[in-house]
Amino acid sequence: MASLTVSFTFLSTPIKQNQGLARGLVSVPVKAKSFGPLKLRNAPLRFRVSCAAKPETVEKVCEIVKKQLALPATTEVSGESKFAALGADSLDTVEIVMGLEEEFGISVEEESAQTIATVQDAADLIEKLCEKKE
Repeated sequence: MASLTVSFTFLSTPIKQNQGLARGLVSVPVKAKSFGPLKLRNAPLRFRVSCAAKPETVEKVCEIVKKQLALPATTEVSGESKFAALGADSLDTVEIVMGLEEEFGISVEEESAQTIATVQDAADLIEKLCEKKE
């Protein structure tokens, strides 16, 4: 099962009082349970909730990316790694997606493939497609 990740990023630039300020309480229910309210003060925030793929899936994707890009063993690749930062061009990204399709026995539509920018994006998409497949 996928885990839930909640992240808050504080903006470094000041904004007007009525733009993007988080106020009040936010609760995040998961599997009929709640983490309770998270108190948000008057601070500029970006709020993002995403379902993170299993660590095993991320690790497999990292291995495939390293192989497809012929990266040295010393190169660090993690879920946050961006394909472009690793030196991948659009053709490399297509080859990575093809390798992932082969490894996981899935088919990635072109629109979905175009949204993949990081290893985590790819792992999340793989888990979503594997769940649909079952």
